[in-house]
Order: sequence, then C-alpha cells, then structure tokens
Amino acid sequence: MKRLAFLIAGLLASAPTLAATVAITGGTVATAVGDAVIANGTVIIRDGRIAAVGANLPVPAGATVIDATGKFVTPGLITAMSTLGIVEVEGVRQTNDASARNTPFSAAIDVTPAINPMSPPIAVNRLGGVTRAIVGPEASTEIFGGQGAIISLAASGDILMQGRAFQLIEMGEDGARSAGGSRPAAWLNLRNGFAEAQRYARNPAAFDSGRDKDSLIKRLDAAALVAVVEGRVPAVIHAERASDIIGVLGLKQEFPKLRIILIGAREGWLVADKIAAAKVPVITLSLHDLPDSFETLASTRSNVGRLVAAGVTVGLGIFAGDSGAQPRNLPYFAGNSVAQASVPGGVGLTRAQALATITRAPAQIFSLTDLGTLEPGKRGDVVVWDGDPLELTSAPTAVLIDGVPQPMTSRQTLLRDRYRDLTPGALPLQYNK
Repeated sequence: MKRLAFLIAGLLASAPTLAATVAITGGTVATAVGDAVIANGTVIIRDGRIAAVGANLPVPAGATVIDATGKFVTPGLITAMSTLGIVEVEGVRQTNDASARNTPFSAAIDVTPAINPMSPPIAVNRLGGVTRAIVGPEASTEIFGGQGAIISLAASGDILMQGRAFQLIEMGEDGARSAGGSRPAAWLNLRNGFAEAQRYARNPAAFDSGRDKDSLIKRLDAAALVAVVEGRVPAVIHAERASDIIGVLGLKQEFPKLRIILIGAREGWLVADKIAAAKVPVITLSLHDLPDSFETLASTRSNVGRLVAAGVTVGLGIFAGDSGAQPRNLPYFAGNSVAQASVPGGVGLTRAQALATITRAPAQIFSLTDLGTLEPGKRGDVVVWDGDPLELTSAPTAVLIDGVPQPMTSRQTLLRDRYRDLTPGALPLQYNK
C-alpha cells in the first residue's frame, strides 16, 4: 500500500496543472510585436492561450486577476541556446551531460534522456523570467556534437517540447582541433559526414554492421545526419571568424536543403550583408568585445547591432559557461545592446529590438510559431516585471507558462527562507547550544 501511495503521489506531482482564465491588468505591456507597447494594458489568457491583448479590456467573469499596475508585462523569455537540464555544475563532471569525451558516437547523441526536470538551474532561471529553452550539446572529439532539444521550464508536467530538434556542429578553431588539427580537415569531415548521410539514405542496409568498409562514420551517426541534409532538422553551426562564416554559408550550394543557424559569429558584423542575404539567423551574445582567440580578433559590442541593422535575425544565447546554465542574465545582455547605441561610434538596438532577441527571435529561429509574442492564439507564456526588464535592478513578480502561474521559488530561495531566521528551535540538532 505504501508503494502504491508513493506512486500516486509521484504521478500527481508530475501531472500538468490545468490553466484557468487569467487577466493581467494595468501594466505596461511590451508585446514583442514590432514596437508595440500598450500603456495600462490587459492580457487575457484562457485555456493556456492568449485570448486578448489591449488597453483597458474588460476582465472576464471568474478570471484570476494579476494586478500589474506600475509594472511591465512581456512574453516569456526564450534562450536561443543553453545547457539547462543537462548541466547543473559546469565544473563537476558527474552533473555535466553536455559532452561525451570518450564515446565512439557523435551526430547520433541525443541530449533528451539526460534532461532532468528537477535540475536546480531550471527553477532559478524560471524565477528570472525564462519560460522556454533551447538545450544543446557541446562537441568534444568530433565536429558533430549531437542532437539538441527544446524544453519548457514549467514546474509540473512533461517539460520536453521537442527532442532531436537540431544538430550541433563545431567549425573554426574547435572544429579544427576535433578533426585532427586543421580547418581543412574539419571541412572535409563535415562534407564527408553529409555525404555519408546521403549514402545511408539511399542504402541503409550498407551500414548494418556499424562502420562498413567504405564508411568513416558510424551507422547511427549517418542516420542522424539524414534529417539535417534533407532540411527537416536545422544545423546549428558554431563559427566565429568571418572567413569560417562565409564557408558555412557556402554549404548551401552543395547541400541546398540545409537549414543553417549560425552560433557564435563574433566576427559576423564583417559579413553581415552576406548572412542577411543568405537568410541565416544568428545566435550570439552582446558583450563580447575583447578577442579571446585568434578567430575572434574583430570582436565588438556593436556586433549584434550591426547584424540586426543588416537584416539578420539575432537571438541571444550560448551553450557554454555560465551563460549556458544562467540564461536569466539574457535581459542584461539585451539591455547592454541598447546602451551600445549611446557609445560614440557604437551601433546598438532599440528597446523593442533588444526584447525581440530574447523572445520573438529565438521562437522564429526554431520555428516555435506559437511562442515569443503577446498575441491572441499564442501560448500563455507571460512575465510580469517590477520594472523595465532590460534594467539590472528589475525582476519578475509573476511568471506564467501556458497560462499557469508558476511557483516563485527555487532551491536557493527555500534555503534562504529556511535559514534567514535562525531561532534555536529551527536549528538542526547538531547545532544545540
């Protein structure tokens, strides 16, 4: 009976919370649709979807009302790349499933089985207004890093939205190192992988024993790359140097169905017109201004502003370091891209453009058509902020995912509350006076 009780409790805990009708009233609503900002705005969410957005709308009978007077209301933030759910502590190997150092596989690796909905960084970032995340692997011994996923940061229910959502590919200096020590080797490795995938698609039986006598990659890796070369799954390709970016754009001539997403692109501003003409989106960050490698010598904080000015769709995010596990900081990257416009010689973003880099643009890049803006029919991912979300001192006061208000707690806040009032009765026994 105890086992049954625990099972029922577990099922109830994992079941999604049902969305009621919610009305968020009186706030400054930044819809992320163009430059639209609605003063004294109302957002009505019904059955998990946005039903109406406007000024002074009537509140439906029986709706749960969230008073946003004096506050800002935005779409839920979407990080265009992260390691949420697969990395808890970057430097602790046992908690880091982003890369596999000794596996014989590469492109076939799928991060989905490693995603942990109880991972503490998920709640921390939800508290920061992040409602959806693109989760990517990190390449290690091969240029093909594996397949990423898209998740919700909801506190209950199945957080996986889409598995095997894209393929991560390393080029540039990291790709050269993985391929044997040079960029030519990396490019040959890439073209061979795509050619092997095409050959696998024509004759899967030829790969039945893993590596066949003519193949340089595993059968499962070739199979995973078929969806990439056929354009059903995008290729997220890491390239920083301008010449590497040009090489990536040129892949479309050999593999015309390829759907390319650039990540990194620190020197992207040098070839922004070519990226825009190719209609290739970019995932990057806005505060890189000092070269930390030979492939980033032209780094500048105006990179994002110049890319957007050229017509490139830019989403903020990255898959390594603190930025990968802490996308709650993305509003501050976006805010800095606005401030860059006031720097002599700098090129920055408008506030609406900056908000788009962490809401609408990531949704567009990964074809999340019902996310990223506050419009009727979109999912009810909404954040209420106590101030301008692009300012360092602002923080969310309410977060809704699919119309469901989320708990404004994390492991850190619970520990804070537990030990803030250290009365003798609250101390563990080992701390007796």
